[in-house]
Amino acid sequence: MGEAGWGWVRAIGVAVFAATLAFATPALAQPLPHHADPDAREMLPSLTPIPAIRFLTTADFPPFNFRDVSGELVGFNIDLAKRICAEINVACTIQAWPWNQAANALSDSQGDALIAGLAMSEENGALFDYSSTYLALPGRFVTQAEDVEDFRADALNEAQVAVRAGSAHAAFLERYLPGIETITFDSEIEGLEAVKAGRVDAWFGDAMRASFWLNDNLGCCGFAGEAYFRPHLFGEGFTIAMPAGHDPVRHAIDWALVRLQENGALDELYLRWFPVGFY
Repeated sequence: MGEAGWGWVRAIGVAVFAATLAFATPALAQPLPHHADPDAREMLPSLTPIPAIRFLTTADFPPFNFRDVSGELVGFNIDLAKRICAEINVACTIQAWPWNQAANALSDSQGDALIAGLAMSEENGALFDYSSTYLALPGRFVTQAEDVEDFRADALNEAQVAVRAGSAHAAFLERYLPGIETITFDSEIEGLEAVKAGRVDAWFGDAMRASFWLNDNLGCCGFAGEAYFRPHLFGEGFTIAMPAGHDPVRHAIDWALVRLQENGALDELYLRWFPVGFY
């Protein structure tokens, strides 16, 4: 998962985001589906080569990694990095870098792992290896609240559905639900606001970004229908990057992710940082 399309998430003030979390209702969230490879549990690593893990991240990507009003580095990724180190029982450091320098810092061996949503692009794949996915990014429909319960995607042939122009989600609708009349918007926010105003019947797009908007619009709208996982369209989701060939670190992190999945720690972090669940 890269930074493209996340400008409006970054634009949320950290203080505002923190306040939103404080007053949100965690009961709206649901546990994570399992993404990590369960076979990784068999690969208990030798910890001799990695007495510590030096995590790199950024400080401008709420709710994943950002500074709170006191200046402390916090977020889903920060908590996850700490839990990984605790599970493996190794020392852990977390250092924030500007986004445009973070990947280079990892390449220069100034850290062992980058937990900041680095895209799994062809260019990055030549330099880095990646952990298994710890947070996938499904596409979902959003409707007005009164339409959620009876929603059926296969009954949308006469409905108008908002989607961001040129997006992978527009391509999904064209390929898998060609009978839908799509109404394109320049941004996802514009499409969601069109649902709220009743100008369209539904919206389809990135579920996680929609969850932030829904957190401020709970009385109006909600997720409807199932979550659609299409990594070839929507991306592989969030992973942790390591310099290519650093297999001991990668194996240790993958092993820890399976353990955190099995003991419920990943669910706990998800419920904490995403009050409106997007699965």
